[in-house]
Amino acid sequence: MKALILILTLCIIAVTFSSQAATSIITQPQPNEFFKLNQTKPQNDGSSCSYTVSIKTSCSSPSYTRDYIGLAFGDAYGYQVYVPRLDDPGSGTFERCSTDTFEIYGPCTYQTCYLYLYRSGYDGWMPEKVTVYSYYYQPVTFYYNTYIPNDIWYGFDYCRGYLPSGTAAQ
Repeated sequence: MKALILILTLCIIAVTFSSQAATSIITQPQPNEFFKLNQTKPQNDGSSCSYTVSIKTSCSSPSYTRDYIGLAFGDAYGYQVYVPRLDDPGSGTFERCSTDTFEIYGPCTYQTCYLYLYRSGYDGWMPEKVTVYSYYYQPVTFYYNTYIPNDIWYGFDYCRGYLPSGTAAQ
């Protein structure tokens, strides 16, 4: 009986540690030199959807940035929302430790599974996290906590490998 209890206890411990290890994997953002803006994917019915994008700037970021900050996000089916410039350098956007919220209109997408930021300039900028809210789907948060390199799309693609050929985030 003691041997059975010992075996069960060891199995429970092994399952607990293996499940904790699996959930503690942190994905880091990656540069994507092959990322292309999708300007050819037709909208199903010509409609537009509203998104709220919340960007928290890290407390380790420079006190402010005058850099050009662009954003692109989308789904596994090639629908993409693109904002060429989010920031307004004179308005205090993306100051250290701040959260900026943007109301964005673009093509309707399915669940957001990729997001890239683009930065061009000399100040540097470190976002902590970016959250995309849409009416039909759960919010999705992408954790950066690192400086965005200059002049390259930088971010996450959780739908890579599931996209049909010829879509934006290949």
